[in-house]
Amino acid sequence: MIKNFVYQNPTKLIFGKGKIKSLAKEISKYGKKVLLVYGGGSIKRNGIYDQIQEELKEFDIFELGGVEPNPRVSTARKAIEIIKENDIDFILAVGGGSTIDCTKLISVGTFYEGDAWDIVIAKHKPKKALPFGVVLTLAATGSEMNSGSVITNLDTGEKLGWGSPLVYPKFSILDPEYTFTVPRNQTVNGIVDSMSHLLEQYFNREHNPLLDTFIEGAIKTIMKYGPIALENPNDYEARSVLMLSATIALNDSLDLGVIGDWGTHRIEHAVSAVYDIPHGEGLAIIMPNWILHILDKDMARVKDFAVNIMGIEKDKKSDREIAKEGALALQAFWKKIGAPTRLSEVKVKESSLDEIADLAIKQDIGYAYPLTREEVYNILKAAY
Repeated sequence: MIKNFVYQNPTKLIFGKGKIKSLAKEISKYGKKVLLVYGGGSIKRNGIYDQIQEELKEFDIFELGGVEPNPRVSTARKAIEIIKENDIDFILAVGGGSTIDCTKLISVGTFYEGDAWDIVIAKHKPKKALPFGVVLTLAATGSEMNSGSVITNLDTGEKLGWGSPLVYPKFSILDPEYTFTVPRNQTVNGIVDSMSHLLEQYFNREHNPLLDTFIEGAIKTIMKYGPIALENPNDYEARSVLMLSATIALNDSLDLGVIGDWGTHRIEHAVSAVYDIPHGEGLAIIMPNWILHILDKDMARVKDFAVNIMGIEKDKKSDREIAKEGALALQAFWKKIGAPTRLSEVKVKESSLDEIADLAIKQDIGYAYPLTREEVYNILKAAY
């Protein structure tokens, strides 16, 4: 049965070719001093940085580059210092989910006198946030239109998700052309990430029939256009579909009245906290093995996934055979486009699986299908 819910998403989505032209107008509502936050420097190589500088030539620009693929609380701390020292009015995150996630912590950490990590571990509840916007350069996490964030703390060895209604971006500019130069492996990771977000919401106890249809269609659409974008990176239609799909996959519009599982994400966060691997790679490895593990917990749901999404034929097969084929078909699709399927492929040591399981179980694992520490270890072992 569909649960009661309230839905509100305040982020203004600005989608399409050339929409960077609206940047100055959007930021001018908040002030003149802007902190530009970005990652490893690809925006300087592909020309996006220069475009932004041109659009914001009437503003005072401060910069923080070098946000990591698994963004660190230490980087957020540096940005908070810059903001406080220079009385910054607005933050502009230019990049993918890592940059945006880090910016979310920066925005609320600015108004907290304690350590920003307190916010991630829920020791402090934010009451105010510095406004920020997004220029998206990677279709993957959906962070450009939600209030969630994932941050890594190297000192504690943790990678944790957190959120606040204060950290919705004020606006997000999505120009598909900005994803033309994304490396193949990052495009693959984005496809996996988007599909995983949809599947985490699909595996729930409430089973909203309307959202089931939306999610099934969205995943099949990504599976159609993902390979097209990989074959021809400058295909505008394919890049547009992937970009919008990634945003919709995690802007809370597909979990109305349901509670998704998110067990795969919790396990993957533990893996990448220990090994600092790309999130999409970890998801590609863990999720098919997670589906195989929960198969007997909810055979009917896994069968729906196999038939309605993966297109598994039902003739002369048991429900269990159909469900298992679905999980293996997902794994095969991700392998075909270039994602890893085993932990050993990404240099995870078998001897560290106990450590990863112990770290993962520090949080509850699985809302729809709760997992014990032993089950988490068995999934990791199967994925090895």
